[in-house]
Amino acid sequence: MKRSIIMFTILFWGGVTFAQSSTGASDKDKYVQIVTERSNKIVASLNLTDSVKFKKVRDIVAAQYISLNDIYDARNASRKQIKDQAGEDKAVVTAKIAEVDSNVNKQLKAQHAIYLSKLSKELNASQVDQIKDGMTYRVYPLTYAAYQDELPNLTDVQKGKIKAWLIEARENAIDAESSEKKHAWFGKFKGRINNYLSAEGYDMKKEGEEWQKRIKERNMKN
Repeated sequence: MKRSIIMFTILFWGGVTFAQSSTGASDKDKYVQIVTERSNKIVASLNLTDSVKFKKVRDIVAAQYISLNDIYDARNASRKQIKDQAGEDKAVVTAKIAEVDSNVNKQLKAQHAIYLSKLSKELNASQVDQIKDGMTYRVYPLTYAAYQDELPNLTDVQKGKIKAWLIEARENAIDAESSEKKHAWFGKFKGRINNYLSAEGYDMKKEGEEWQKRIKERNMKN
């Protein structure tokens, strides 16, 4: 756990993101192969012994990636069409794109519910959480552990708020269209958490500096 926390500081402070492949319609088969392989790795973390269940869950996860990709591809096509047809009328473009984005958000919310319902029929709550973490690079558990390592005197109430916000970030990040935007959701909620902790009396700059010193000391001992 300590090693994971130390390695995670690169992400926690540096905002590093991982590339996530996307595709157009002409590369559909390649994309399906990519997300199937990705889903295979995510589901493998569950250590399911039933090969039939493993494949079923793997296919549910892969299908979710494909559904999300289709939603975003359709959105991008609609945006392009609006811009091409509206020309220089920025007000019209803005209004129509806002309408498209609103409809996309509704689609994502509906697809999110369908996806979790399918997973819940095959897995328990803890396993579903593992899938969510796998789809979001385990940023939630790593960030939560990092906060506790940085601020060892957090109260149970403070830990509860941090945990709730990170879970909310994860729930949004699951549906994000790219690695960068998945991380952006966590960045948004980390900002909220840091503001809360500052209001609670923590000097986050000082705490961060002290944390980095402790990490260096650990590295020197290892």
